[in-house]
Amino acid sequence: MKTFSDKVAVITGAGSGIGRYLAVLLAKSGANIAACDINSTALADTVAMLSAYPVTVSSYSLDVADKTAIEALPQRVIAEHGHIDLVFNNAGVTVDATFAEMSEADWDWVLNINLQGVINSSRVFLPYLQQRPEAALINTSSIFGMVTMIRQSVYHTAKFAVRGFTECLAKELKGSSVQVHAVHPGHIGTNILSNARVSESKKSANSIERLVRKLFAIGDSQDELAAFFRKNGMHPSRAAQIILNGVRKKRSRIMVGADAKLMDLCQRLAPVRYEMLFPLFTMPLTLLRNKKPLRGLPTPASPDNTNTISSAQ
Repeated sequence: MKTFSDKVAVITGAGSGIGRYLAVLLAKSGANIAACDINSTALADTVAMLSAYPVTVSSYSLDVADKTAIEALPQRVIAEHGHIDLVFNNAGVTVDATFAEMSEADWDWVLNINLQGVINSSRVFLPYLQQRPEAALINTSSIFGMVTMIRQSVYHTAKFAVRGFTECLAKELKGSSVQVHAVHPGHIGTNILSNARVSESKKSANSIERLVRKLFAIGDSQDELAAFFRKNGMHPSRAAQIILNGVRKKRSRIMVGADAKLMDLCQRLAPVRYEMLFPLFTMPLTLLRNKKPLRGLPTPASPDNTNTISSAQ
C-alpha cells in the first residue's frame, strides 16, 4: 500500500495495546479511523488520543463475538466515512488451562473472539474492500499460530486457524486490489495475561511460565506473571509500527519482534522439540527489547493497559 493518507481504517481491539497504537499511528499518517472495542471507557481514551490529529474518527462499542453487531458494522462505518480501505482484526483473549480441565464455555469464549470474530469480520468487510483501488485486510494470528506450549490448546487452535484462513485468503485474492496479511506478534507488553481466564487447579503448570519465573525471580501469582509480561514486552506502539511497515511493503506474513522470528526459526530447526531451544534463543531478548513507546505520540488519558479484547500475541 503506497500511503495511508485519506484511507479509512477499521480497527478492532482499539481500546488499548496494539490496536490503540495502530489507530494512533494511522491517524498520524493521515488515515481516518473507525475504532472498535468492547470496553467503552478504554475506547474513549483512544479517541481522546486521536484528537491530536486532523482526521475523522468514529468509535463503536461492540463485542467482536457478536455476529449481528459485526454484520451491521460496515454500514455504520460507511455512513460515517463513505468507504473502507483497511480492516485490522486485532481482538484476542486466552484461557490458561489444560484441555481436560477447560470448560466448554471458556473454549467457546476464546474461539468466538479469536477465530469466529476474524472470520465474520473478514466476510462482511471484504466486499467493501474489493471496491477500493487499493485495500488491505490484516488479521492478527500469533507466534502461537506456529508453535505450541501446554495449557494453551484453545489459543493455539484459534491462532493456527487464523493463520491458515488468512494465508488461504491471500492466495485467493492474489492479483486483486486487496492485500491480505497475517500478523504474528511475539512478546508484546500488553495485559492479555491479566485478563486471561485461569484454571484454579494448576495456575503454575506451564513449563515455559515456570522457567521464566525461575530465571527472573517472579512470584507465583497470575498478577505477578502478568505484570512481568506487560513490563518486559515490546511496547505496543513499536509492534504497531512494525505491522504498518509490513502493510506498506505488502508482506503477507508479518513477524513482530525478534523473539517471534527466532521462535519460528526454532520450529524450523527442530519441528518436534523446538521448545527446548526457546530459552537459548529468546530469553535474552526479554532484557534487550525496546520497551519504551515511540517518540511524539500522545499520552492516553488513563494508564495504557490492554483490555480483555486486545491481542497480545
